Amino acid sequence: MTVIAKFIEWLEAERRYSPLTVRNYRRDVADFLAWLKLSEEEFDPSVITREDVVDWTIYLLNERGLKHTSVNRATASLRTLWHWMQSKGFVGKDIFGTVKQFKTPKRLPVFVADSRMMDVVNGLKADIESDDFVRLRDAVIVLLIYTSGLRLAEVVGANAQDVASDYSSIRVMGKGRKERVQPLLSGMGEILKKYFSQISSQNICTGQKFPLILSQKGRRISQRTVERIVSRVLKSSGVQGKTSPHVLRHTFATHLLNRGADLREIQELLGHSSLKATQVYTHTDIERLKEVVALAHPHSTPNGEQ
Repeated sequence: MTVIAKFIEWLEAERRYSPLTVRNYRRDVADFLAWLKLSEEEFDPSVITREDVVDWTIYLLNERGLKHTSVNRATASLRTLWHWMQSKGFVGKDIFGTVKQFKTPKRLPVFVADSRMMDVVNGLKADIESDDFVRLRDAVIVLLIYTSGLRLAEVVGANAQDVASDYSSIRVMGKGRKERVQPLLSGMGEILKKYFSQISSQNICTGQKFPLILSQKGRRISQRTVERIVSRVLKSSGVQGKTSPHVLRHTFATHLLNRGADLREIQELLGHSSLKATQVYTHTDIERLKEVVALAHPHSTPNGEQ
């Protein structure tokens, strides 16, 4: 087995990365080897230098035309490979210690404004009351992500038995195979109760164990189908721009922050491993923060005098 093959096996078996993440690592490493004109069998990490990595990033930028974010991701894949090889004794020196990442503009999360999201929720009321399974299921998808902040993969991967018996929470498997229990709003619990009732009465799926989000044939729904459903629902309510499930997740976090939720609590709800990933939401509403200061600071007065 080649060093690269052992690295990929480590990503899958020990780090338990998703198939998509592993595929990205495999592609980035393969791209570097192709640039070096080496096969996996010919790859000798001991002869690779810092200059090789820098030249490769310049090639990606200038000849391939990749953006800084894409080059940084590819370099990060190689850095992970290198550090793994160090830990296994394949190499000694860390050539990535002085390889810097390119600066990229900070991308702020896209979210749906409160008033527009209210239109979305109101527009789903008829679907919630409907006896049409697809209409109810689509409403469940949109409202579950918005009220719980779940990732697309977490929604699709959840099973019916992951919902607590009293409908107060749902157990999900997050990134890195980290399990967490997510609270459910009481209203969401009632909607799920009706959803399960329809599954039973319409014989969509039998038994006690089945995927949470089902196709009409009783099979686990695909991520692509969920993306289309969310986009259709949001656009039909007048949402402009991006209309992905991740936008609903951003909306969940932004609305919580705007109403005074603690950033560390939001971090836990989103399943972020570090607070840094959550801090991007602090951009949301500077005017709200100004109001907080004006109302709460002891030296604040109605006319701004101190």
